[in-house]
Amino acid sequence: MGEYPVVTWNSYSQAQRRLPPKYRLAKDLPHELQDRVNALPQSYRNSHQATVLFEAMIDEAIDDEPGAPPISIINDVTDEGAPPWEFVYTNQMWYGEGVPAPDIKNLKSCGCVGRCDPKSKTCGCAKRQRHHLKRYIENDTIPKTWNGVPFLYDNKGCLQFFEVPIFECNDFCGCDEDCPNRVVQRGRRYAVNIKRTETKGWGVFNGPKKIPKGSFIGIYAGELLTVEESDRRGTLYNKFGRTYLFDIDFHYMGAVATYSVDAYHAGNNHSCDPNCEINPCYINEANIEKPLLTIFTRREVEPFEELSFSYMGCIDEETILKAKKAKKSNDAVYAECHCGSRNCLGVLFS
Repeated sequence: MGEYPVVTWNSYSQAQRRLPPKYRLAKDLPHELQDRVNALPQSYRNSHQATVLFEAMIDEAIDDEPGAPPISIINDVTDEGAPPWEFVYTNQMWYGEGVPAPDIKNLKSCGCVGRCDPKSKTCGCAKRQRHHLKRYIENDTIPKTWNGVPFLYDNKGCLQFFEVPIFECNDFCGCDEDCPNRVVQRGRRYAVNIKRTETKGWGVFNGPKKIPKGSFIGIYAGELLTVEESDRRGTLYNKFGRTYLFDIDFHYMGAVATYSVDAYHAGNNHSCDPNCEINPCYINEANIEKPLLTIFTRREVEPFEELSFSYMGCIDEETILKAKKAKKSNDAVYAECHCGSRNCLGVLFS
């Protein structure tokens, strides 16, 4: 067109792929505000001003979820004004030393216009999801007749099947932001609060409305580590009774972890009868070993009910046996569980 090149979405997308991927480094985790507050007297940290400041810190951190309801801090149990100030609210992964940058060069994307059709034979994202769901359709984990195949969400954005990998459309796709295969990236839609409990410290609780089964709640985020660094930290954490290390070793990977997530700065509460579940989700990452750890409700959640998942993964007979052995361990991390469920195993980790 004259002397000016014609720019199409495809040419723009390909040009973007040649740029270095955007990601955050663990060494840059924010700590200045936390350090300043921790240097103040305990009387300030127990004050209402500290509560307001903590809520403002969270509000600033959820700028990647522009439609998400604000998060409130509630404490009717102790004098603490807020959770410990080592806490950093984030939905981002912070890459540790030795962890490669996101692989966007090999990322499959679609060229769809408007909303993706899960039955499309040309949609690149539908093909990718169909490829990874093949085994689950063949063994009837996902019915062959389900009309949403290969996308895993229903028309309200609720996850229909758990324990299978989710492949959402990504930044290089041509489809619209309201594509039915963009749920995690649109962020949390339901109000939640961080609340002090009597026996379990701080937890995350539902707001005033019921949350439907399969709703996206958030990302189990933190530092993305090599498994070697995770093992080193795990040895230390076990001794002083606190760990939020999550090995990324889902069954379709062969149950062998290359990377782990350390959510030390942003933990959730455990339950032996959880109402949430962690599911692997891929958006702007082609490396199958590095999914996002996304949290979805596994059943309907009542208003003001605590949100929780199992630190021990799927609770089966093997897990129960491990829990019984863990009770005999001297490591502080195998502390008594206070989830209060009828099938409580008695320990937090196995």
